[in-house]
Amino acid sequence: MKPKDLLTLSAACLIFAGNLTAQSDSTRIARQFSLHEVVVTGTRNETDIRHLPMTVSVIGRKQIERTYSPSLLPILSEQIPGLFTTARGIIGFGVSDGAAGSISLRGMSGSSGRLMVLIDGHPQYMGLFGHPIADACQSFMAERVEVLRGPASVLYGSNAMGGVVNIVTRKMQEDGVKTHANVGYGSYNTLQTEVTNRVKKGRFTSVASGSYNRTDGHRADMDFEQYGGYAKLGYDLSRAWNLHADVNVTHFNAANPGSVTVPLLDARQRITRGMTSFAVENRYANTSGAVSFFYNWGRHKIDDGYSPTEGETPLDYRFHSKDNMMGVSWYQSAQLFAGNRLTVGVDWYRFGGEAWNRYISGAQNGQREDIIDKAQHETAGYADFRQTIGPWLTLDAGVRVDRHSQAGTEWIPQAGLSLHLPKSAEIKLSASKGFRYPLIREMFMWGAANPELEAERMWNYELSYSQKLMEGRLSYGINLFYIDADNLITTGTVDGRRMNLNTGKAENAGTEGQIAWRISQAWSADANYSYLHMKEPVVGAPEHKLYAGAAYRKGRWSVSTGVQYVAGLYTSAGDRPQTEDFVLWNLRGSFRAAGRITVWAKGENLLAQRYEINAGFPMPKATFMGGISLHL
Repeated sequence: MKPKDLLTLSAACLIFAGNLTAQSDSTRIARQFSLHEVVVTGTRNETDIRHLPMTVSVIGRKQIERTYSPSLLPILSEQIPGLFTTARGIIGFGVSDGAAGSISLRGMSGSSGRLMVLIDGHPQYMGLFGHPIADACQSFMAERVEVLRGPASVLYGSNAMGGVVNIVTRKMQEDGVKTHANVGYGSYNTLQTEVTNRVKKGRFTSVASGSYNRTDGHRADMDFEQYGGYAKLGYDLSRAWNLHADVNVTHFNAANPGSVTVPLLDARQRITRGMTSFAVENRYANTSGAVSFFYNWGRHKIDDGYSPTEGETPLDYRFHSKDNMMGVSWYQSAQLFAGNRLTVGVDWYRFGGEAWNRYISGAQNGQREDIIDKAQHETAGYADFRQTIGPWLTLDAGVRVDRHSQAGTEWIPQAGLSLHLPKSAEIKLSASKGFRYPLIREMFMWGAANPELEAERMWNYELSYSQKLMEGRLSYGINLFYIDADNLITTGTVDGRRMNLNTGKAENAGTEGQIAWRISQAWSADANYSYLHMKEPVVGAPEHKLYAGAAYRKGRWSVSTGVQYVAGLYTSAGDRPQTEDFVLWNLRGSFRAAGRITVWAKGENLLAQRYEINAGFPMPKATFMGGISLHL
């Protein structure tokens, strides 16, 4: 059966199931929703997730803390169907050759700039290369993470082609002072630490966090070291107006040992990334909005190393780059009449940087060889209109017009509807366009550069069904999607020269499902599954991904366990594709020993599976870590 036929058949089944639900309770008009989840991703203002036609998943602070992971990416890979992140070791992802941390969502990869990472709605990607930096996605700053599965280009523009991961930063809700510290130690001399202080006094709030993580790695020359810090200040000018500013800096030193068949020496990276933002927000009964400014920057120093087994000698230069991205965003959302919500906004982004090689030996010792010094900008306006009609139906439509200084103008529409059925059931249908402007690297850097590139484009069609039962203790959902992408940038040959061209296509289809059950006060269970069919295989996007977990929390004890099954994961594509199948079993537990002190331990890959996610980079077998958390 073809993917389109499979999608059509499954959609018909979903609609039939929804009709059965409606018919079985046709005498009841009133609907009961025991849990109304409010999100800010998918719309700029806080919105009940039931009224959004797209699929948004939320990972809360408690879920983040219970994993004792310094990075958000492994948590997302476990909990979000359709999302997968590559890895190469116990902690740390690195950049350049041999790097991991590529986020794939429904076959759209963040390493190619087709998936956007946001912090409080502000884009976070490398100005020259257009991809997020995985090691900057740290857990200590996140209050929650909202993942929109599917295009979000109407609100966020280029690079939100396949979806967004929005890190919503922490804040203090009630007056007082709270401090949290955590330290853990485990396999391969791995150390992770964090301390966070939160304050709220009257109109003033603050958050300050710091972390230090390191490991020797499970292979020679695979050490990793990271320093991170985050601070946020907020002040309520009145009941309706507030302002806040934040700053985040992370520095890491990473080593690339090369593949097991072609090991490398001296392949090391020194990376510093920073971001800051300032926003003024307003919130009235029928309208809310904000004006914000953000600035991101990076400093990269990379030695790509050499392979003695291949007869190579040490490089006589080092790659350097400086990049930045800044932007100003304004939006205002208003209820014009009953059941209506109109959001309009304007964005202006400027991004770019410079790159060069610095020679450290030979005849050119001390000289600088420039590669690029370039900046571009993007200006856009957008509008999103949502209307609730009676108790059963919400309609949504949006459009964005976006102008790129090099690649021209794009129009981006989206539309969807949400059917609110009895027994807390929902059916949603949406069609949305995503796009990505060509990156500075693709247009101007190295041999395949082509300044005439156009934007990549895709359409995503989606149908979903979800329901909450047992007064919200049981919830489940399933969604089906079909992606049709063209004008993708690939490398081809024109008149004997290798060039980047808009000749690529992608046709992906699949299904995603999840279920969560609060069995009792002490016991809970959850599971998620995703199936992805790709006409053209993509590295780092598995065909099947299944996770099933259970948790027990009572008194001083907390224990959770989960099993993840991954099949059909392409570690390499092309003429000689390679795939991996594996099963991972993780176990975590904690005990509140005395007062505010908690002792914790975790084990990962307890089945000691031999597997690779990055080709040639075997993952560690069973690893263990334990530590202490302090809440004051």
